[in-house]
Amino acid sequence: MGTYYSPAGRSHARRQVIQLYAQGWSKRSISGFLQVSRPTVDRWIRRFEAEHLAGLEDKSRAPKAPARKAWLPLMIDVYHLQKRHPDAGRFRIWSLLARPDISERTVGRVMALNKQVYDDIPHVDNPTHNKAPGSHPYNATAPHAYWFIDGRKMDFAIDGVKWWSLIILDGYSRTMLAGAVAPTEASWVALMVLYTACLRYGGPKTIVSDSGGAYISEAFEAVCDRLEIHHEPIVSKHGDSYKNLMETHCNVQRRLYDYQFSLTQTPAEFEQVHQTFLHTYNTTAHQGLLKEAFDPPIPLLVLGEAKGRMSTPDELTHKFSQALFPRTTNQYGCVTLHSYHFYIEEGLPKTRVLLWVYGEQLRAVLDNVVLAEYHCRYDWRTRKVTDIRDGVLYATRFASPQTSLLPLNAQETLVLYRPRPLRHQARLPVSAQQLWLFELVPTG
Repeated sequence: MGTYYSPAGRSHARRQVIQLYAQGWSKRSISGFLQVSRPTVDRWIRRFEAEHLAGLEDKSRAPKAPARKAWLPLMIDVYHLQKRHPDAGRFRIWSLLARPDISERTVGRVMALNKQVYDDIPHVDNPTHNKAPGSHPYNATAPHAYWFIDGRKMDFAIDGVKWWSLIILDGYSRTMLAGAVAPTEASWVALMVLYTACLRYGGPKTIVSDSGGAYISEAFEAVCDRLEIHHEPIVSKHGDSYKNLMETHCNVQRRLYDYQFSLTQTPAEFEQVHQTFLHTYNTTAHQGLLKEAFDPPIPLLVLGEAKGRMSTPDELTHKFSQALFPRTTNQYGCVTLHSYHFYIEEGLPKTRVLLWVYGEQLRAVLDNVVLAEYHCRYDWRTRKVTDIRDGVLYATRFASPQTSLLPLNAQETLVLYRPRPLRHQARLPVSAQQLWLFELVPTG
């Protein structure tokens, strides 16, 4: 503060007052840190509220017209949203702010002012995107008329691997019905997300996708046929990618949450933030719905209680039968499938999970989160799974906070079994019987 008495020093010190105040410092702390009086700190904050940056400059004593006022608490609220979502434009920040008394244009002005005042707002270059020409060819007039499915490879890597986000969107309400993250855009991920959306909302009349292998695979097409869903794959050439409405919404995801995604360090953290993104998107205003005069323009509220073609859980399981086996874990977090007993997650006792079989992989899934993965063989004629082995267990948000019964690593698989009793073996009293729980089977 040695240069405070120079004009440049005074202006810098006053900006510091506003920055520290926005970051939560008390006026007393600011006064002590910058070595200026409390009345001086109060005066600078009042002048900034009234006149923005101009209020921090030295004042002429000549009379002037009264300045337009700004509300400093609003600027601070917008500042914190800009820090969390630096890619978001003024509409998204206005939507997240959830202040109907404040206009979108006002939020835009505050955002511009904050970028001049606060130098800790992350700067991200936004790529330009061409707008879709003309009206949309799949214009839904009711919920669940058109669903759109697409995957997006993220711009950051976890342990050297760029993960995917795969989402299903309802074309009428713009609600993101289900989504998952995975290290690859594969058919089993697409089927998992489709199953979750159908279980929650029923089936659509038509589902639109691109022509990627995950969506034109025999497994995906067969499930669509059994569900009586018309599948409309799009060849994304000659600028036709905009026809997949979910592909255009990938830009919304990028601008709204990519900064938050990039801060994650593990798949479990990424999945958790992905779920937060889906909830945030579905419960805040959507610009397209606003233009279509929906009130309120919030996807989940526009969707309401509308359902598509409903199936019971058993019927839905049957239609996914070649790929899906629902099972309930026991008290130790283990399941039984075709006489095989294996570990899933001890933090999920007595919980219904889904066992997905795709190729030579069996994956245990809950809420679109992969809990464990095993190698297996599947006989399509008998629909039996055999040779379950080489388990890989994942750290997820469902993990038990308690210490595991046995420490497991990548070279060990927990196998649970009930040995067959020997013939003519006398039954021991209960107190003398040994409880066979598990054995550790080295796989490497």
